[in-house]
Amino acid sequence: MSEDNRRTNESEEQKLAKQKAAAAARAKAEALRKQKEKEESSDPETLAKQKAAAAARAKAEALRKQKEKEESSDPETLAKQKAAAAARAKAEALRKQKEKEESSDPETLAKQKAAAAARAKAEALRKQKEKEESSDAETLAKQKAAAAARAKAEALRKQKGEKSQDVDEAKKKAIAAAKAKAAAAAKAKALREKQETTPEEKKPSPNEPLLQKYKKVIEESIGLEGIEDSYINTLSKDVPTFVVAKNDYLRVTELFHQHEQLKFEYLSELHGTDFETHMEVYLHLYSFTHGQKVVLVVKLDRDQPVLPSVVHLWKGANWPEREAFDLLGITFTGHPELKRIVLPDDWVGHPLRKDYEPYDVEV
Repeated sequence: MSEDNRRTNESEEQKLAKQKAAAAARAKAEALRKQKEKEESSDPETLAKQKAAAAARAKAEALRKQKEKEESSDPETLAKQKAAAAARAKAEALRKQKEKEESSDPETLAKQKAAAAARAKAEALRKQKEKEESSDAETLAKQKAAAAARAKAEALRKQKGEKSQDVDEAKKKAIAAAKAKAAAAAKAKALREKQETTPEEKKPSPNEPLLQKYKKVIEESIGLEGIEDSYINTLSKDVPTFVVAKNDYLRVTELFHQHEQLKFEYLSELHGTDFETHMEVYLHLYSFTHGQKVVLVVKLDRDQPVLPSVVHLWKGANWPEREAFDLLGITFTGHPELKRIVLPDDWVGHPLRKDYEPYDVEV
């Protein structure tokens, strides 16, 4: 590189350093100015001064840029810049030429090829080693998975064998229990047959005197023509029960409510039942005066189930009679307000009848 080119490069570097220093100084001055403006911005007079200073700085910056523009258009300066650029391009060309010459040297080229081959061989060896290691790892993983699968299969086999044993044991127990149950049933049947062949005399019910008392009162008051049957209901706490003829139902109920020896002033329950061949209505009565119970039963024609109301005797019969009317279709003549109590008035049919078919099957 010639002396002139060196000096030109140094001059360019010095000039660039000066420009950087000037730019840094301006940035620092600008930062200080902004800090000062921020501190004094609340004062109107200070604000006016800041605006004037900013305008002066803007004018100075415009003059500086104009001066730089004029200097850059100076022929001597422009020539120096072009010479410096040409010198840099020439130096870069010489460097590349030198590298090219060195690469074309047979000995150098051979060394480069040998180095490249060595690097390629080392890379191939590295990859081969990695492949072998990964193959070993894969084989090991497969072996572990196979061992785990065998262990799981063995555990399932053992568990299945245990379950099979449990099932066999359960079957044996169930068979033994069934045999024991059958033996007990056979023994009970034999005992029952023996008892039937040698029947024991039944003990009379403790409420038998009450049944006879009620029958005597009925016979003396209205006669027994209205009583179709009478018995002690052993399935319902030995309650005296009378089956009343439909035509004498009202007379019998009034007698049980009003007679001094009966005096059943409380109706605890009234309900109906559909037997398909006929219907029955049950009245459960209680006497607070005598502390006694009685049940009256009346049978009705299923096609036309009609019965006099007893609301005038027992106010508690009001809703039960409406319920029997609603769900079974039994009509109680003389009821003060006989209408449905559970279902709407336009409902089709009576749900407690055995032959009832719902209008809406899904409901």
